[in-house]
Amino acid sequence: MAEVGISRKGSADSVESLEGKMKVTAVTPAVAVQQSTPVLRDNYSTDGNLIKSRQNVIAALASDMREGGLGFQHVESEVDEVDVNTPDNWVPRSKHLIRLTGKHPFNCEPKIGILLDQGFFTPPSIHYIRNHGLALKEIEWESHSVSIGGLVANPLTLSMNELEAMPATSLPVTLVCAGNRRKEQNMTKQTIGFSWGPCAVGTHIWTGVRLRDLLLRAGIDMSRAKHVCFVGAEDLPNGKYGTSIPISLAMDAFGEVLIAYENNGMRLTPDHGYPVRVVIPGWIGGRMVKWLKDIIVTEEPSDNFYHFFDNRIMPPHVDAELAKKEGWWYKPEYLFNELNINSAIGSPDHDERLSLTSPNQEYTMRGYAYSGGGRKITRVEVSFDGGRVWELCNVDRPEEKFSHTTQYGRYYCWAFWTYKVQTKRFLETAMGSGELLCRAWDESNNTQPANLTWNLMGMGNNPHFRVKIHPETSLAGEFRLRFEHPTVAGPAKGGWMNPLDSEELAVNAESAKVTSAAATAAPTAKKVKDPSKKYFTWDEIKKHDNDDSAWIVVRDQVYDCTPFLKDHPGGGASITMNAGMDSTEDFDAIHSSKAQKMLEDYYIGELDENGDMSDESTSMEEAKVLIALNPKEKIKCPLIEKESVSYNTRRLRFALPTPEHILGLPIGYHMMISGKVNGKLVMRAYTPTSTNENVGYFELVIKVYFKNEHPKFPDGGVFSQFLDSLTIGDSVEVKGPLGHFEYARHGNIILHGKKQHVKKLGFICGGTGITPAYQVIKQILKDESDTTEVYLLYANQTPSDVLLGDELNAWAAKHKNFHLWYTVDRVPEGVSWKYSTGFIDEQMLRERMPSNSEDTFVGMCGPPPMIKFACIPNLEKLGFVEPRHFTF
Repeated sequence: MAEVGISRKGSADSVESLEGKMKVTAVTPAVAVQQSTPVLRDNYSTDGNLIKSRQNVIAALASDMREGGLGFQHVESEVDEVDVNTPDNWVPRSKHLIRLTGKHPFNCEPKIGILLDQGFFTPPSIHYIRNHGLALKEIEWESHSVSIGGLVANPLTLSMNELEAMPATSLPVTLVCAGNRRKEQNMTKQTIGFSWGPCAVGTHIWTGVRLRDLLLRAGIDMSRAKHVCFVGAEDLPNGKYGTSIPISLAMDAFGEVLIAYENNGMRLTPDHGYPVRVVIPGWIGGRMVKWLKDIIVTEEPSDNFYHFFDNRIMPPHVDAELAKKEGWWYKPEYLFNELNINSAIGSPDHDERLSLTSPNQEYTMRGYAYSGGGRKITRVEVSFDGGRVWELCNVDRPEEKFSHTTQYGRYYCWAFWTYKVQTKRFLETAMGSGELLCRAWDESNNTQPANLTWNLMGMGNNPHFRVKIHPETSLAGEFRLRFEHPTVAGPAKGGWMNPLDSEELAVNAESAKVTSAAATAAPTAKKVKDPSKKYFTWDEIKKHDNDDSAWIVVRDQVYDCTPFLKDHPGGGASITMNAGMDSTEDFDAIHSSKAQKMLEDYYIGELDENGDMSDESTSMEEAKVLIALNPKEKIKCPLIEKESVSYNTRRLRFALPTPEHILGLPIGYHMMISGKVNGKLVMRAYTPTSTNENVGYFELVIKVYFKNEHPKFPDGGVFSQFLDSLTIGDSVEVKGPLGHFEYARHGNIILHGKKQHVKKLGFICGGTGITPAYQVIKQILKDESDTTEVYLLYANQTPSDVLLGDELNAWAAKHKNFHLWYTVDRVPEGVSWKYSTGFIDEQMLRERMPSNSEDTFVGMCGPPPMIKFACIPNLEKLGFVEPRHFTF
């Protein structure tokens, strides 16, 4: 490939040789401050010969082409059927891309396996795409122009032919979306952004004119210039897309900011900004304006809407409401500009299975790493033991072969890492920490944090990349390992941070709290209609599929969005393309909780899943699975059995409305039980010791707090004494379910609606607070396939106060994955006691709770002082912070 100088005729720079590698600007009135600034020389450009320069680029791309790859200039030729009814129905797009925001706007990334298989250079067809609106159709090479104005002596308007005729620079640059790996944050707490996986990254050789050359040619006023603003041609609901960069970067001779019109030796594709865009090496993609129209030199940063309300990393306490109220959007210190360091594991891939018929086989792990601001990746490390020991990987930097900037200490591309390992180590890891980790370091000794820090926009997410390893046996009886990445991109379910993905857990979704057997028992069950609501059939909904009447269905509810078409931030077309259809997936993929709330204003009724069948044809009996609990109504339940376990402990069994009813309480939830005491309604929260497998009844185990037993509470427990006074046939009223924690089998929990997976589950309980933990532990231990390790530290005043002790002790003796320990305030004289005596403290938790890690969770239930002063402070000393602990 050519290594000759670049002709810069027509530029304000004159050229002189500097050691055969650089050229020095001459003194001119407009750029006197630049008189000794070097001008770099790329690896590809040939003086005055665009064709030869392009051939050099193509030769470089071809030299790195991988066998079986798509090809460095691969683009699609056919329009995807998904786009047929969208404004982008003219843009060919690859089926390899994962759509993150439904049909429109088009935001996508490939899977990590196919991305890495292409090698250093990414084919345009599978390079990630971030569009705020539609791809611009009415924009042509022959008619488009770029203007340079503001603080310049000679404002310019250049046609594309004029821009292409200027001296060009070609260099590889890795582009990364600011939201790369955001889905991990969304699985922790919903951000206001959609769910990028780890592949919002790709590398092209970009060709264009250096921004610095354009500004010098326009006669930039360096005495006043502080910022360079960019504005695109696309029309968005809040104006055209724009942003700015500091003048120090724009004029940096080593920074190589490009006004690019080619990628990989061809003109840009529509989704990548045809005919011209900004490329800023080492910065986030959000500053690289596509469909570029204006370049403006200013004293102040851009005042564009998207410069302020996008691409920021705010402190974790700042939510959407606080950001608006306190003006966080306008604080410049929270802008996200230079990329931060990041890495990911590509092999083992998500859901990859590895047979262990020969455990001594060699396996090559692989992945990518990048950093920002021109900083070189110096090392990548992997860990097999939860981060205690880190092992150095082999790092390949193809950029050193393909870019001139590395000669001057600037690295603007991703590096690839590999690590060869014996497969038996994967098995050892599966039986130990259960996860593989990777992290990268750069030349400034920046590295990735162990854990993520949530932020409102979900940007810059770069914790250690963690791949879980699960031993399993195939249907054919083959022992193997399954690898699981944190997430899969977009709205699709998958990954260890999204635990309701496997078929075995699908029935535990919020919308179906019944077993799969019960669910399949009535495949034709009819839904009971609420007489207070209006219902619409699909035949009627499908008629409302246009701008005049746009109805959508989200989670079986019908909304008339016609009044919102003109105000929708994504444009009315984003709604009408889904009108008359079930839009649940597309809506959930892109919209925040705020949008979910706004949708309520357009609610008109429910989906009639029974078609035109009359209400009389539907009955509760036909639904087969009868659930007693109702969150809006109390149900009356009579006492049918009563057992005195001890002088102050009772086991109570209450009948449900029919012998066929189940309670319908998710594991870990509670319900409200009420009754009248001395003519006043009293209500308390209880968790039964029975489960939904007990048909026709539920059971409570309670401790009765009698009068005059404790000097501080002379009246005793009002409601526990009421329950103790009940005789067979007396009733209580029950309402629910209520709660924020649900156990969904096999280490999968749902906390505040967010799903997570744990391998070790700890409980700290006091007194009657044992019942939520009891219910969860019972569920785990009765399922032989559930290998979750369970730890229980149970505190009471004396050994005789222990509830359910016989059951707990029997479980501990039978199940190796159940670790039980007691502590009491005091032991009466003559009573044998082999457990702890005293209050819960740090040392007790260190010994009796699982150690803190990403796959550990601790739940607490007991007297508030115990939780507030003994449990939480000492858990935090051990590193447990929310959401790794929870109080029932």
